[in-house]
Amino acid sequence: MEYIKGMDISTLLEIETCGGKYFDHEIEKDLFHIMKDYDFNYVRLRLWNNPYSEDGKAYGAGTNDLNTTIRLAKRAKNIGMKVLLDYHYSDFWADPGKQFIPKAWTDFSEDQLEEAVFQYTKETLLILEKENCFPDMIQVGNELSNGLLWPYGKVPNYDTIARFINAGIRAIRSLSLDVPIMLHLDNGGNQALYCSWFDEFIKRGEDFQIIGLSYYPFWHGSMEDLKANMNQLALRYRKELVVAEVSFGFTMEDYAKYEQLETDDRKGMATKQHLIENIPYPMTKEGQCDFLKDFLKVIEQVPEEKGKGFFYWEPGWIPVPGCEWSTKEARDYINEPGKGGNEWANQALFDYQGNALPSLKVIRDYEVF
Repeated sequence: MEYIKGMDISTLLEIETCGGKYFDHEIEKDLFHIMKDYDFNYVRLRLWNNPYSEDGKAYGAGTNDLNTTIRLAKRAKNIGMKVLLDYHYSDFWADPGKQFIPKAWTDFSEDQLEEAVFQYTKETLLILEKENCFPDMIQVGNELSNGLLWPYGKVPNYDTIARFINAGIRAIRSLSLDVPIMLHLDNGGNQALYCSWFDEFIKRGEDFQIIGLSYYPFWHGSMEDLKANMNQLALRYRKELVVAEVSFGFTMEDYAKYEQLETDDRKGMATKQHLIENIPYPMTKEGQCDFLKDFLKVIEQVPEEKGKGFFYWEPGWIPVPGCEWSTKEARDYINEPGKGGNEWANQALFDYQGNALPSLKVIRDYEVF
């Protein structure tokens, strides 16, 4: 498998619609062209089943339905980039804290959910194939540390978790025997989590090729923790490893003036001050570069060359009015009363005006193996 230099750009269409623009050396360019110029070869696209309220209002954060996914996948393919398709099997964000059953499946039994995963996976892939943008890699579920399709598939219900994941894998294999399949957990520095989860799944599961990890240093431990985990996983399971999500901040400067929201409506940055105090890299442009240099070395040093690359998470999610992590309708759906806005803009690979940061050059110039 080729070494992956990837970006998750799932929110891009919404950012563009809201007026976001990107620049490299003060020249405005399409984000895909900038990615290509900096040696990125893959994009990661999340897919939500039905990210709209009952009365048709969008959930935001890219509103990543199938049509949006097709549009972004075609742009990637047209410029010669590959696509990782990230099935959430939910109508909105799926992560270790929430794995909502899609609205259309709400009253389904466990057996019906298994069949729904199979049929939905197969049907969406057939549409992508018809549209000439079949993915080059497929992720069955997103950040599955605590399972999927709760409450049926919640840890420790590994028999049910495996049933649901296996249904997705079987659907993929009914159409392609070759496309690599990824299973992805969060908390990339937590070796105990990964070993226990994959030990349980492999007892019950269909074959897959790639272990995906999320690594955010303000949540997921030190770089040494990540290194120890990836090294252990490579030797324990003999699977290829890809960091499916990673990011690091280039500033702690607020971006309220760009979002143009009232203070009470802003969620604010994910990188809260108490979370970054013990990270050995400053949240500066130089600190972002140094973090990436060390991070890339960790991947390169995984035993048996099992470290196969990374996807930087939402590097183009710059702060523009109207592009928020959730709309009111979405927060009502997930029963999470709170604030909107962008909590990731200070971790992008572009500054708040959309200018390419020096960290892009670090990625481009890094010599792989």
